[in-house]
Amino acid sequence: MKSVVIAIIIAIILIFGAMFFKKNENSIDQENINNVSIVNDQQIITINAKGGYIPKVSSAKAGMPTLLRFNTKGTFDCSASVRIPSMNISQVLPNSGVTDINLGNQPIGVLQGTCGMGMYPFEINFQ
Repeated sequence: MKSVVIAIIIAIILIFGAMFFKKNENSIDQENINNVSIVNDQQIITINAKGGYIPKVSSAKAGMPTLLRFNTKGTFDCSASVRIPSMNISQVLPNSGVTDINLGNQPIGVLQGTCGMGMYPFEINFQ
């Protein structure tokens, strides 16, 4: 009986420890990601889609040709379906791979997107 109680306590500690480290890992990714690059006079905004979008907020240059690139790796949740209502964009992403969406030249402002169910939002601030 005593060994069962000890095993349960250890299991609880491991579960809460894993949840804590996963939470901190996501916040680090969210803060330290540099997801905008410029290639051949076109900016590429890269967002990882799995259990939401990382980063949730991106900053980019307005008035410049822009490509929005989604990376998926074993994505089976609703973040595999992207919607950008203001541009009438609705795109299903593959479970694993890269999908590019041409955003053209965006004006100054905020472009908002979401998953297919509206649960996971993201935005791009064009400055």
